[in-house]
Amino acid sequence: MKIGFVVNDVMTELVDYTTTHLALEAVRRGHEVWYIGLSDFTYDPDEMVHADARKPAGQFYESAAALLDDLQSHRALRARITVDTMDILMLRNDPSQDLQSRPWARLASINFGRLALRHGVIVLNNPDGLYHAVNKTYLQYFPKSVRPRSLITRHKEEIKSFANSEGGTIVLKPLAGSGGRNVFLLRPEDAPNVNQMIEAVLRDGYIIAQEYLPDALDGDTRVFLMNGRILEYQGKIAAVHRRRPTGDMRSNLSAGGSRSVAEVTDAMIHLAETVGPRLIEDGIFLAGLDIVKDKLMEINVFSPGALYGASQLNEVNFMEPVIVALEHKLEIRDRPGDKLSNAELAVR
Repeated sequence: MKIGFVVNDVMTELVDYTTTHLALEAVRRGHEVWYIGLSDFTYDPDEMVHADARKPAGQFYESAAALLDDLQSHRALRARITVDTMDILMLRNDPSQDLQSRPWARLASINFGRLALRHGVIVLNNPDGLYHAVNKTYLQYFPKSVRPRSLITRHKEEIKSFANSEGGTIVLKPLAGSGGRNVFLLRPEDAPNVNQMIEAVLRDGYIIAQEYLPDALDGDTRVFLMNGRILEYQGKIAAVHRRRPTGDMRSNLSAGGSRSVAEVTDAMIHLAETVGPRLIEDGIFLAGLDIVKDKLMEINVFSPGALYGASQLNEVNFMEPVIVALEHKLEIRDRPGDKLSNAELAVR
């Protein structure tokens, strides 16, 4: 099986990234792995998608660090490949990373992924589903019962009015951000600085103001869904509890948060079962749900991280069932008879 991993930039990938460990598991299972950066695509007059890609030189690696070192060194095999001949194309870039410096790159994987799937490449997550989820408005498509009350606007007075209606305490986030950047907790005592806080978030575009959940003080739980269902392997659920640094409301590991074994409650399982059908409809193969108690704070469908952390904490290799699922999708695609759409195949 030939798998292409689309990332923001091959040379900025890190050893603890989920993508690195998915690639390691794929290589260990005998598959051919290629990495493609967002600036590496070309659509030629032959109406095929090509890319200047990198392939790890070895056939087997003892660790993710060894694989990544090979991939980012002169030892890597570098070639201009035809993306349309891939079996699987996994879109693992984070659009928010390119919001400021490379706005042209934000939709590159979606656009080239759409072109590639015309020739039978299985593209995950489904590009049309990703287009719907390119910012935090995606959360509003899910049942009201599972998400916090929210306001999306660029008007300061509307934000202040919403804060008053919530008792003075709300969370402010950029609509298109991730990783905890420009996320603020607005409290009544912050009134003298409210304009500066709002203006800081407005630099990134629209603001989403959310109901504050006191339980967020204890962090959040990222629960992974695969094929629209909770990812469970060898009796363990793929989940990580993330705690915020002292004095910081953000739980993201990229913002300095810590991780621990998650207690997946019945409420979280019910929430996952509630949002699963929409993810299946959109062809979202792999997703990370960020949950506080019984509320869904965010859905990461582009490059849900921390799956490697979940593997470490639970002493279970969650990468294995993901790669096995890819193998299964390829078997379905190649069966004679009725052909499934990419969105349908993405969640089989």
